[in-house]
Amino acid sequence: MTLPPHITVKKFTPQYSQDDSFCVIFNGKTYEATIGRSGVSAHRVEGDGSTPSGHFPLRKVFYNPSRLSVPPTHLTVVAIHPNDGWCDDPQSPLYNQQITLPFAHTHEKLWREDSLYDVLIEVGYNDDPIIPGKGSAIFIHVRPDHGKTQGCISLQKEALLEIISHLSPGSMLMVEP
Repeated sequence: MTLPPHITVKKFTPQYSQDDSFCVIFNGKTYEATIGRSGVSAHRVEGDGSTPSGHFPLRKVFYNPSRLSVPPTHLTVVAIHPNDGWCDDPQSPLYNQQITLPFAHTHEKLWREDSLYDVLIEVGYNDDPIIPGKGSAIFIHVRPDHGKTQGCISLQKEALLEIISHLSPGSMLMVEP
């Protein structure tokens, strides 16, 4: 039996970089990646800017249909609409879940003016069960032009689409500490 594809995130070895750089390894290929502004943590909390370490299932692929056609993948694919968001308020009963805007609690908008969420993978972090305050909205998304993420993992759009095309139910993300 063949295991579903897995994505590994790890720190670059010194031969690649002398700064705090990270990469994604997938199907024998290495891609430059960006992680949270606070690095990797086994003890992530809401708003700390860290990328959680550990093994996590990959849930769904979301995409902006005004910018991309449906990306080929064996994961569930969801089109993002202007009223889609993700709750990041630990006081809300919908914490760390997709929500419909307008929404009274704090949240992230999934429909963005920039390209960060043109396509993204929902990472199954803090979702089974959801623990308020442990962190929310962890995605693998399109890489920003500069800077770090708020805790997500980001890749160049072409690399992300290539990886998505090989994912299937049971695919996992492994973030090394």
